[in-house]
Amino acid sequence: MSQPCTGVILAGGLSTRYGGCNKALLRVGGVRILDRLFEAFEGLFDEIILVTNRPEEFLAWDALIVTDLFPVRSSLTGIHTGLFYAGRPHAFFAACDTPFLQRGVIEAVLERIEPGVDLVIPHTAAGLEPLCAAYSKRCLRAVEDHLRRGLFKIQWALAGKRIREIPEEVLRRSDPDLRSFFNVNTPEDLVRAEALLAGTPAGGGA
Repeated sequence: MSQPCTGVILAGGLSTRYGGCNKALLRVGGVRILDRLFEAFEGLFDEIILVTNRPEEFLAWDALIVTDLFPVRSSLTGIHTGLFYAGRPHAFFAACDTPFLQRGVIEAVLERIEPGVDLVIPHTAAGLEPLCAAYSKRCLRAVEDHLRRGLFKIQWALAGKRIREIPEEVLRRSDPDLRSFFNVNTPEDLVRAEALLAGTPAGGGA
């Protein structure tokens, strides 16, 4: 069921740990990570935004393609840009390097959106997951203020906001191994992703 929420995919990272390549276009199990994300998004959002500084690489996807409004590239600048262009009261953000983002995890976030809540965010043993979360457009002013002051940590921009956390036990109902939060940052991560998909240890046999 569609929610009053825009879906945003952040694809503007520097990818320095991956030799500068575009991680969104990497393939896991023969399928591009970006295509996997679009599949997870299908039917949940009537508006999808792709934030990237390489727009020419994404013209084939059915999305509003935008570039960062601030010259410094960071996750917070991507969140700012997504919120700025979002046509809905909230925006759900996903990183372009998460090949296993589960639809059920997205739904768990969307189901907890309320008018008085500024941020709905998963909380795992690793901490808060700000790139698998729904932000109210009310966060835009605080995010922009922090960017103008050269402060790029997401948690700083969200101080004092009304936050609803989703505990790990709820997330595991739809994602028992919490693979939604696995990122492909290096070639070694890609090998591990393929192993996870195949159900074999990384570096092991079939």
